[in-house]
Amino acid sequence: MPRTIHQLFDLTGKTALITGCSHGPGLHMAHALGEAGARLMLCARHADALEAACADLQAAGLDARWVAADCTVEADLHKLVAETLQRMGDVNILVNNISANWGDAAPGDAAAAWDLVMNRNLRGTFVLCQLVARHSMIGRGGRIINVAAGGPLSDQGGLANSTSRGALISLTRALAREWAPHGINVNALCPGLPLGHEDLKGAVLLLASDAGKPISGQCLVVDGGASARLGVVA
Repeated sequence: MPRTIHQLFDLTGKTALITGCSHGPGLHMAHALGEAGARLMLCARHADALEAACADLQAAGLDARWVAADCTVEADLHKLVAETLQRMGDVNILVNNISANWGDAAPGDAAAAWDLVMNRNLRGTFVLCQLVARHSMIGRGGRIINVAAGGPLSDQGGLANSTSRGALISLTRALAREWAPHGINVNALCPGLPLGHEDLKGAVLLLASDAGKPISGQCLVVDGGASARLGVVA
């Protein structure tokens, strides 16, 4: 029997691991997945911000926990995955909302800024995808959503951010091809700026749920139609 729309978007019984979600769009995406029934494991660098975000989600009646980790440190990523598996079981949904920009590095140190942006936005995402796929999704299926921040019209973060964003989209498509036989969908979510509180909620739910099962290797641009009006391709 065909499933209803509610059933297609229902995430009850699923576990979602979301990075960079102590505030802003990451927290909004966590709300969306939690409201659809998923159990949430939050990750960011700062424990105090994570604790506040977790309290916000729990006040809304959602099942949320947190682990502080720096996604540029590989040992932290191993710890994050190990703690998530121990406390919540297999990860069914991974949202990589890792984000750094040029301004996060020391002023005037272009090489350090480049390395920081590439390590956090690209290498951190790659390592976490590999860990979660290996320990939770290979043979079981799953959904991976890589957030390529800034959107096709944005120059936020300068050269390094634009380069890492393009590489992240290419990585997403390569992983989607490689892991398709294992039932793992890998997509990129490309938000434009500025965004409202609810702009990413529907998009991330689509890609995380069974409603998005036929979608993999794609870049979903969420920018209010700005890139379409100007003929820009993601």
